[in-house]
Amino acid sequence: MNQEELEKRVRHIQIHSRKAVMEILAGEYRSRFKGSGVEFEDIREYQYGDDVRTMNWNVTARTGVPHVKLFNEERELTLFFMVDVSGSGDFGSTNYTKRDVAAEVFALLAFASSHNNDNVGLILFSDHVEHYVKPGKGKNHIMNMISTILSFKPESKKTSIRNALDFFFRVRKKRCVLFLFSDFLDDGYKESLQEAGRVHDLICVDISDQRESELVTAGIIELVDAENAKVVTIDFKKKAMIEQFAEKAKNRAKAMRELCYEVNADLLKFTTDEDYLHKIILFFRKRRGKSADAR
Repeated sequence: MNQEELEKRVRHIQIHSRKAVMEILAGEYRSRFKGSGVEFEDIREYQYGDDVRTMNWNVTARTGVPHVKLFNEERELTLFFMVDVSGSGDFGSTNYTKRDVAAEVFALLAFASSHNNDNVGLILFSDHVEHYVKPGKGKNHIMNMISTILSFKPESKKTSIRNALDFFFRVRKKRCVLFLFSDFLDDGYKESLQEAGRVHDLICVDISDQRESELVTAGIIELVDAENAKVVTIDFKKKAMIEQFAEKAKNRAKAMRELCYEVNADLLKFTTDEDYLHKIILFFRKRRGKSADAR
């Protein structure tokens, strides 16, 4: 799209996102994130009634006397959004690509956080970090990031979630809320994801297209891998082939759910043809007690 089309698209997203935030999302966001962050302040001896989850076992073992950690509530949170801009994100069988959906979901979440005066940062990645925006505040800050997500032309079409997380660990030491946007068509990142889930409040945002899980009978067609340009020819006249394709997609979805459970991450799934505002609201409501505090 040209610059005029881009500005029009960003403005459209901004208007509709802010309307949704003001009418619906702000309260849902605040009840799930706002005021739940804590930062370490001091250590003191254990007193009757203290929460055992705040025990400092290192100091307790060293002194022989039970000690607990003291925390101060943070007045604001920091949210990081890591968005996969590799080649597969440009696929979409509807009017929207997976990256389009990522931009609109990002806008809803970012404007909700901005409404609560929180900081928002952005990392765009392929098989390396392509673009980094330090956490900041304000409408213009978010509008610029929406524009960047939509228009950015990555150097590489490949994916490495591990490399992206390694970069994130270097730039962010303090606990935050981390949204990781990808179709997760990658391998070798489980340990890095586990580390992110251990330290941060991690939400994996899995974006896919309906044609990646179900196909219609279409005869013999050629498929091109968007990340390595490999071409394969498949006969989709065969019912068994369509069923095999659907079964693989089903197994991938199951594996992703199991992975998120193992690494202590929430999972938020979208396809390019559904109502993502409704899903975000349901997601916030399901979080209930979960927050950005130390676990």
